[in-house]
Amino acid sequence: MQDSAGIGMAAAVGPCASIPADHMDFIRQVLDRVGDKWSMLIIAVLEGGPMRYTDLQRQIPGISQRMLTHTLRQLTEDGLISRTAYAEVPPRVEYALAPLAGGLNEIVKQLIGWAADHHDEIRANRSRAGITASSASRS
Repeated sequence: MQDSAGIGMAAAVGPCASIPADHMDFIRQVLDRVGDKWSMLIIAVLEGGPMRYTDLQRQIPGISQRMLTHTLRQLTEDGLISRTAYAEVPPRVEYALAPLAGGLNEIVKQLIGWAADHHDEIRANRSRAGITASSASRS
């Protein structure tokens, strides 16, 4: 919503009403980051403690090296995970949850659990919707 001067206004009601309009863009960016599938999985996996890059890659099936590197960099920039490089030969780098991610980790685990619990039901609904969509397109 915009006022007559074209300045963004906060929502009048609902969950966005308490958020100042000038914060909304940034909040959407944060939600996009933490709501990303790879971010959620990395945060959930790191709950067990610090891990090396290769261990993270093994624990998250389907993630490419490029995506893991990119997501780790973003989560580190946001202060959700920490990156510790050890001066050893060979060099060793570990990633761990930062204190900021503590509360987020619980939410992420609940979302992943919910998705796992409702996997069959959602798959069946998608299948039905696909059948309905394909039969409607033939009409």
